[in-house]
Amino acid sequence: MPESAKQREELRLKNSTPNALKRTEFLPVVLIGEGIAVGAVSGVVVLLYRVALKYADEWLAEILNFMKRSPVTIVLWFLILLLLALIVGRLLRWEPLISGSGIPQLEGEMVGKLRQCWWRVIAAKFAGGFLSLMAGLSLGREGPSIQLGAMAGKGVSRLTKRGITEEKFLLTCGASAGLSAAFHAPLAGVMFSLEELHKSFSVSLLVSAMCSSVTADFISAQFLGFEPVFRFQLSQELPVQYYWALLLLGLILGLLGVFYNKTTLKVQQIFQSIPHLNETTRLFIPFLMAGVIGFTLPELLGSGHDLVMDLADGQRALGVLVALLALKFLFSLCSFGSGAPGGIFFPLLVLGSMIGTIFATAGVQYFGMSPEYISNFIILAMAGYFTAIVRAPMTGIILIFEMTGSLSQMLSLAIVSIVAYVVATLLKSEPIYESLLNSLLKRRGVEEPPAGAERVLMEFVIRHGSRAADNKIKEIEWPKDSLIVALQRGEREVLPNGDTYLLPSDTLVVMTPARCEGKVYDEMVQLCYHKAETKPQKEWWERKKKNTAGGGHK
Repeated sequence: MPESAKQREELRLKNSTPNALKRTEFLPVVLIGEGIAVGAVSGVVVLLYRVALKYADEWLAEILNFMKRSPVTIVLWFLILLLLALIVGRLLRWEPLISGSGIPQLEGEMVGKLRQCWWRVIAAKFAGGFLSLMAGLSLGREGPSIQLGAMAGKGVSRLTKRGITEEKFLLTCGASAGLSAAFHAPLAGVMFSLEELHKSFSVSLLVSAMCSSVTADFISAQFLGFEPVFRFQLSQELPVQYYWALLLLGLILGLLGVFYNKTTLKVQQIFQSIPHLNETTRLFIPFLMAGVIGFTLPELLGSGHDLVMDLADGQRALGVLVALLALKFLFSLCSFGSGAPGGIFFPLLVLGSMIGTIFATAGVQYFGMSPEYISNFIILAMAGYFTAIVRAPMTGIILIFEMTGSLSQMLSLAIVSIVAYVVATLLKSEPIYESLLNSLLKRRGVEEPPAGAERVLMEFVIRHGSRAADNKIKEIEWPKDSLIVALQRGEREVLPNGDTYLLPSDTLVVMTPARCEGKVYDEMVQLCYHKAETKPQKEWWERKKKNTAGGGHK
């Protein structure tokens, strides 16, 4: 929130109703320039973070080689790990919102339920993520990169005194830039921000996010090159005769994805419920685990990039692969569940690659499949496992082909991802980042932002079969403290009134006070996106069927 009375007053004037509406007339053009600026700033921040983590990996390998020389140095390394845990714990106390990946925190801010101090998050997340990875915790760089990119976007917004509505767009641009710079994946950066964070599509948002993502990717590539993250040697596309295996693989990935979500939340709850453990002492568990693993199975340390590349040779026995998967899974759960700053994004891709390797190795040993297709199944399993857990199939498909540089697997990627998505959906497994956000909000008491005069504009696309579709505006009971200020139908803008008939694919622009943003967002999502009837919706629907008053356009 603004730090001075003068800043608060400036934001209040910027976000008053007339100014907010006037600003939207030029917003698409303005956002392109702002997207490029945010992409440049976010790209630099995430580039520095990637370089820092690269040194962290190198230093960790050198430290472990040195510490293995004698029992005294081994004990010394465990003492250093405890010290690192203490430092990270201090950072968590100073800024609690750096815990975990950072994506749930960003989603909470996007719907108005959390407020992050951009400069504190950048400083603490950068340092905490670096120290956690240098200790060897099984965490990824993608979540922190997305949060760092988004906070850089928020910093640009605050320093240039943008309004709250515009700030949400810049947060989305920063998140796109963060993922793009982290994985050299500009298209996946855009898709993830739209599919997972903003949860709506508009031309102005798409173009600005793309500008930001491409700018960040260009900056990152100038220093780290254009090589994809994974360099697999794929001899050819998977033959049609093996497509039956894709259905089975998708089923397995869907089931294991549901198991991952449930166990991740359970482990997090266990860490939170253990008596006498606080932000610091609960970190001792994964940090000490990293010390033990570092001297026994060092390939399981860190995010696991090198482990994925080693799997493609197909030289490991099936039993060894299963044991490595189980150990990596447990280590990843403890690392993330402790609240250490770091993501689950990349580790879950590593786990998916291990599942794919086990599946393909079993196919080679028991069903006569050619070993040359092991790399194909590694790629397919990464996409399917990601989709089952995050529930963002388009992002998963695009991300994997950008990270691997392979365009020949699109059909098989789509089949595996769709099957995994359907299985996870039928089992009613909530997407992991939504579950983590709900858990975070519950721990924080779901505090609403303080009251103020700021106005926020939100866009919602009416989906087929939703409550809002095929009804007049006056027939719908809209959220209290909300105002429909615009309706976009294709390329044409319709002036909304009570008799305006709402059609599927219409885009509603809704204005609400900032203090009501979270509540209004939740209610609008139920009206515009979901078929499921909540209790208030059922009552409203019954009233409508009885031809009683169905609410008004507020």
